[in-house]
Amino acid sequence: MKSSQIQSLERLYRRRVPVAEFCSHELALRLVELSGELRRQIGILVNRSGSVEYVIVGDEKGLIIPELRDYPLGKRVMRGLRLIHTHLKNEPVSEDDLTDLSLLRFDLLAALFVPHGKGQISAQLAWLAPDQRGSGTLLDSIVPLDKIDLDCSHFISELEADLEKAARAATKAKEALERAILISVTTSGTRQEAEDSMAELRELARTAQVEALDEFIQRPKKLNPRFLMGEGMMRDVVIRAMQRGASMLIFDQELTPAQMRCISAMTELKVIDRSQLILDIFARRAKTLDGKVQVELAQLKYLLPRLTGRGVQMSRLMGGIGGRGPGETKLETDRRRIRDRITSLERELKDLSQGRDQRRKQRVKAGVPIISIVGYTNAGKSTLLNALTKSDVFTEDLLFATLDTSTRRLRFPCEREVIITDTVGFIRSLPKSLMGAFKATLEEMRDADLLLHVVDASHPRFEDQIVQVRTILTELELGDKQELLVYNKADLMDDMKKKDLVAFLKVRQSARTQNSVTVSARDRKSLKPLMNELQRRFWPEDDGTFCQTDEIG
Repeated sequence: MKSSQIQSLERLYRRRVPVAEFCSHELALRLVELSGELRRQIGILVNRSGSVEYVIVGDEKGLIIPELRDYPLGKRVMRGLRLIHTHLKNEPVSEDDLTDLSLLRFDLLAALFVPHGKGQISAQLAWLAPDQRGSGTLLDSIVPLDKIDLDCSHFISELEADLEKAARAATKAKEALERAILISVTTSGTRQEAEDSMAELRELARTAQVEALDEFIQRPKKLNPRFLMGEGMMRDVVIRAMQRGASMLIFDQELTPAQMRCISAMTELKVIDRSQLILDIFARRAKTLDGKVQVELAQLKYLLPRLTGRGVQMSRLMGGIGGRGPGETKLETDRRRIRDRITSLERELKDLSQGRDQRRKQRVKAGVPIISIVGYTNAGKSTLLNALTKSDVFTEDLLFATLDTSTRRLRFPCEREVIITDTVGFIRSLPKSLMGAFKATLEEMRDADLLLHVVDASHPRFEDQIVQVRTILTELELGDKQELLVYNKADLMDDMKKKDLVAFLKVRQSARTQNSVTVSARDRKSLKPLMNELQRRFWPEDDGTFCQTDEIG
């Protein structure tokens, strides 16, 4: 552009629009003239006091809206800016225009053009629709500029009030639930594996009382270092979030702190990943002192690297030339407090671990066999413990319904008995911070004489779940423990046989080749083969039958 053209564009910043008008006739005429001269679309963003905050020069087809740092959306339903721009080919408001309106939450959008070449300027207005949670738009017809009778100040204030009212009504109706879009971006594995992982993420969201509004799965050749997915797909996600009224995005993959910041800045939505979702579920479920300490420790270890700031140059520990700053920053203070708290929790966890170790030694000394129930989350471990020992351990059709370990006594004939312990369920991609924190609880399995590996026989990917559990056991150095596979939920096998005979036969074949037993934890009569197998393993000389048991005090 010529210097005179640049100066003409810069002079637009001096213009002021009357508060009651969306755009003055003189300013509209100047925009159309400059646009025709440059053969480019020109737009301005005007605030509610009538000042021109941004001047945007696009190309023949459209504009690229800059990052609006000075006008963050936050909890507001509208941005506080209106977009006025030209159309060179006299076309009406486009889909891209409406997308910008919905995505960026402008107060108003206006397109200016001259329908028949030189002549009277016409305009078309669009605004957000309050009857669709602000996610839809209303489009006015094309009319001459001087025919538009709109008191802009009153119109925008009333529209904002209606949008806020609609948002409050929707929030009240869903006050127990957050609303989220689920996203999976992966370059490894098959499409089926990505869909299985997404189904698991959906169940995690349900457990955390989050309503999953929509799902996106992308398998790019290369991950975007900033947004994980491509910017075009991210834009589609944000538009869908606006349309469905989502308040957060949940990623199936673990995000780096930088990725979380970039995505949050672009979308202006809450952004969490799979690890953070699992941590939230664990925080809800922890009841005992052990569980609460371990969850807090895992949360702090997850949070520490995600604190951001200027780095070590402001550290209170730094000295010498170039190191004499103004002192410790809030970031450094927060980091120090978190490290101190982690040290304190690890010390407390060590003390609790010593108490558990003493109790385990007493059991070993008493010569009572110890059985640990392990398996994938929601496989029915707690239900099986209740059925075997007539207990009332909390059970629910949710992932990680059991977080704290439960120990009971299981009696056999001839005054024989074993100690049986229920443990937290496993899941794929378990956060490393949780693996480290829960090693103390999982120490209960180290002294176990037998691991009862409970499998959800009705799950279509039960073989993958078996592999995942065995992989985690190997990571915990428990892979050499004696194991008994227990195929649970046999009561659902009849339905599986009718719906999917191939899956039914696969379960039957796997159960035969794995030297396992098949039970239904809801039917105590089906547990007799399991009881006989346990007695055969511990006391091969006896031939016992199922008998009544009691709880440990």
